[in-house]
Amino acid sequence: MDPITTGVIGTLLVFFLLFLGMPIAFSLMLVGFAGITYLSSLEAALPVAARTVYEVSAYYPYTVIPLFIVMGGFAGSSGMTHELYRAFDKWLRRLPGGLGIATIGACAGFAAVSGSSVATAATMGSIAAPEMKRFGYDPRLATGSIAAGGTLGFLIPPSIGFIVYGMLAEQSIGKLLIAGIIPGVILAAAYMGIVVLKVKMNPGLAPVSPEPVTWREKLVALTDIWEPLAIFLLVMGGIYMGFFTPTEAGAIGATTLFLVALIKRKLNGKNLAQALQEAVRISVMVLFLVAGANVFSYFLALSTIPMKVAAWAAGLQVSPYLVHAFMILIYLFLGCFLDAISMMVLTMPVVFPVVVALGFDPIWFGVIAVLMMEAGLITPPLGLNIFTVAGVVKDVPVEDIFRGALPFLLSIFATVILITIFPKLALLLPSMMLR
Repeated sequence: MDPITTGVIGTLLVFFLLFLGMPIAFSLMLVGFAGITYLSSLEAALPVAARTVYEVSAYYPYTVIPLFIVMGGFAGSSGMTHELYRAFDKWLRRLPGGLGIATIGACAGFAAVSGSSVATAATMGSIAAPEMKRFGYDPRLATGSIAAGGTLGFLIPPSIGFIVYGMLAEQSIGKLLIAGIIPGVILAAAYMGIVVLKVKMNPGLAPVSPEPVTWREKLVALTDIWEPLAIFLLVMGGIYMGFFTPTEAGAIGATTLFLVALIKRKLNGKNLAQALQEAVRISVMVLFLVAGANVFSYFLALSTIPMKVAAWAAGLQVSPYLVHAFMILIYLFLGCFLDAISMMVLTMPVVFPVVVALGFDPIWFGVIAVLMMEAGLITPPLGLNIFTVAGVVKDVPVEDIFRGALPFLLSIFATVILITIFPKLALLLPSMMLR
């Protein structure tokens, strides 16, 4: 067989193995290894696989992954999520859908000290869901707000999504993290707009809280947000100003949050072990995915498919933005069947050369890609955040949570369109970084 046919068959075989239930990291590794062996030789394939696994696991900058995950664990242990929710609740409770808006605001605040969308959804689900139930909020609106708000953990830095994209596309992780700040704020505001719009159309979805909040209570509540704000400014501000690298920022953030939890006497053996175990679990998963993707990418490079596809896309007599729209539709479709990181790992070997050939900025496209990964977190039938919320809020059926979250997809698409029309929204802050 010619190399291109071999590459096509290999790609189809990956999807077949996924259908059979094989983990995506091993599917990519197995097919990539077999493809290299077929197109080259066993003597070439063995060192590629061995070297790739070693290099990915031993590459110092990738230690940023467990550090950011540990940050989120320590933030949850310190009670920071409760304090954030309490502060937003005091200020926003009297607005239409105020508790839903407060939930999204608290999700954004927690996302600023945690790199995991699942952790954000799970933590806020346990805090916000009982409160909204107490005030008679519609279960779909309540759980949909939590699931959608949780996706902000994938966009607002520190973000595992940007780290994985940077690893796969060989782009600056620091610039990618900073690029997510403005889009993250825009998306959080758009989510809040969806809540307000739904409640304006049907006030019965979210009764206004009868409990008055004095200005003194509101001002006191502001003291609850200084910790996450200070840590976000320390970590992201240090990266932005060039004082330290993302890995050093993760270490500083994790150490600071550890000390905060220790000083507040909220840290014990159980939640310390949980934070470390979660960091190990997610880090190993991500590193194996990246290693598998790298082996598969080597195979695809031998098949010449990425180069051929990139040349074909660049030669089309259509606007590059039409190709961009087509890629977004592909991501939307894949989000129905794959988790966010797997989707990025699987597509980037082919998609990224096309992005470069079309002249798009890789940092800008990283923001677009992460936004579409977010959409996959709440898209049926396999939206990971939906099932995370369902595991916490056990009295609401999964299908109702899906229905509650679907309107928030409009916010993601609107943000994608806005950043496509105004790329500076993603590129302004990275362009001003000192290094």
